[in-house]
Amino acid sequence: MKILFFGDIDGKIGRKAVAKILPRWQKKYRPDIIIANADNVTHGRGMNQKHFDYLSELGIDIFTAGDHTLERKEAEALLNSSEIVVLRPFNLEGDFPGRGEAIFSIRKKKLLVISLLGRVFMDEPVNNPFQAIDSILDKYKSSEYDLAIVDLHAEATSEKHAFAWYVDGRVNAVFGTHTHVQTADERILPKGTAAISDVGFCGAIDSVIGVDKKEIINHFLTGKNFVLKIPEFGPAQVNGVLVEFGKNKLAKKIKRLQEKVIIK
Repeated sequence: MKILFFGDIDGKIGRKAVAKILPRWQKKYRPDIIIANADNVTHGRGMNQKHFDYLSELGIDIFTAGDHTLERKEAEALLNSSEIVVLRPFNLEGDFPGRGEAIFSIRKKKLLVISLLGRVFMDEPVNNPFQAIDSILDKYKSSEYDLAIVDLHAEATSEKHAFAWYVDGRVNAVFGTHTHVQTADERILPKGTAAISDVGFCGAIDSVIGVDKKEIINHFLTGKNFVLKIPEFGPAQVNGVLVEFGKNKLAKKIKRLQEKVIIK
């Protein structure tokens, strides 16, 4: 089985870039299931129904989440729908709509997909992701599924590295997201778990992690708040990871993917 995972899709330029690249990658790599992080899909903050429909029609099967997922008014309806394959972070403190984990049946395969937030350098009040994964795996220990996949949306590579080691052999893949910068540390751990600290993002190259570079430079120069302005046109990159699993369900190959396109 092959799983293709896209890093954070950021704004209009990110959506258009994925629309250009996805058919090419489908033909070249022939993934069985496609997953994407949807934390920044709609103007950089969460995802609305329109953009969910658009990306689903492109071929994305499941969407994971992050710290901006619940910022849109329509988030509750999207997350609460049993027919929509969108998760929110499992370990948010408090009572929130939607699910943070679920078993999805896609093309005769059953995937346990888990969305978690890290704690290091993150502002959101969240429960310990290490303890959270233990509770989830205990909950599903008698369930039948083909693979367990985790999106750990976190800032620190140290936290993501430690988490991957902690779950080695207990989940099949750990995809780090959030920093928007693809890391060159993809690997298969000794007990068969594929891991990468950050898949990267799908968005504007001439930016600071997706946001208008002038806004961010001025923020660092003056300390003033910046406007979340995302370039809509120009050079863009699409970052992803392809993992192939053997019959024993252990990862046997992990390949970091990146391609650049011009969005007009």
